[in-house]
Amino acid sequence: MAQRTVLITGFPGFLAGRLVPRLVARGDRVVALVEPRMAERARSLAPAGVEVQPGDITDPRLGLDDATYDRLAGEVTEVHHLAAVYDLAVGQELAERVNVLGTQHVVDFTRRAPRLERHHYVSTAYVAGLRSGLVCEDELAAGQEFKNFYESTKFAAEVVVRVAMDDVPTTIYRPAIVVGDSRTGETQKFDGPYYMLRTIIASKGPLPQIGSDHALFNVVPVDFVVDAIDACIGNPEAEGRTLHLVDPEPISSAEVFRLLAKAWDGRTPSIKVPLGVLDRSLKYRAVREFYGGTPRESLRYLNHPVRFDVTNAAAVLGGAGLRCPRFPEYVDAMVGFFREHCTDPAYRPVRSG
Repeated sequence: MAQRTVLITGFPGFLAGRLVPRLVARGDRVVALVEPRMAERARSLAPAGVEVQPGDITDPRLGLDDATYDRLAGEVTEVHHLAAVYDLAVGQELAERVNVLGTQHVVDFTRRAPRLERHHYVSTAYVAGLRSGLVCEDELAAGQEFKNFYESTKFAAEVVVRVAMDDVPTTIYRPAIVVGDSRTGETQKFDGPYYMLRTIIASKGPLPQIGSDHALFNVVPVDFVVDAIDACIGNPEAEGRTLHLVDPEPISSAEVFRLLAKAWDGRTPSIKVPLGVLDRSLKYRAVREFYGGTPRESLRYLNHPVRFDVTNAAAVLGGAGLRCPRFPEYVDAMVGFFREHCTDPAYRPVRSG
């Protein structure tokens, strides 16, 4: 059997950094298309045999010379497109350039790859924008508005991918909010729910209650997301499908906060803070610092009543025996890793704009 050649973007990011060793273990030849400024770090982290190729998805030819572009197009049998700007506060121009144009250029590359077996595209569950109620995997455009440019540009990028699905074999993955490994708690940066932990640390007296009991807060551990993508490689049942990689039984944002507080120092929140009041107060830097650096953009996710259907994911992943761990099962591991590394600047999120 001929060796497969896999092109992956987004290395050495959180998901791609964990997926590349899986690809190598399969015996694949892996080419990681990496921003030039990240090339040295990527080479230091890449498993033996991985080819680190400096490039730029915002360029129509992926930042490659014509010979390299044509050679890779002729060799590649699989593409994993994970590169994106994930910052909720990202500006429109940068988000469109990386998330939309970058995806278009990767899709154009897949169309020029005659040996391509599958394009694996990582979207996000939050292409649903401000939709509420149940969102199904086969749905995309429903007239929704969006909370930020991250969501709107990931939506536009998924449109680009879907338009090509008639002639490019594709699987689309929509993860919820990704946190650390469910067994070790290991993560790459402390953003998203980790701002709740920073708020807990900063609150020396009575603990405020952050979040809503009426809004589900969907988080998934990184190992489940990578396991799911790995299980779909070569699986014909996954071709042409969109999979919500989410917790099918999520808990409320208020309960997530309570569990984090209990795991951190055993406290129970006792002061109710209306989200509207908190949102307005976070305009001020001193208040943001009191709440552990919590960005205003993250608050809308704590009060958004949405549930994601997992019919496709269950059908495809059930045979592999995959189950998304519940938040109460891994909160201790998550908090334990945070406790060990919360003062390390290497884990601070990098903000755009």
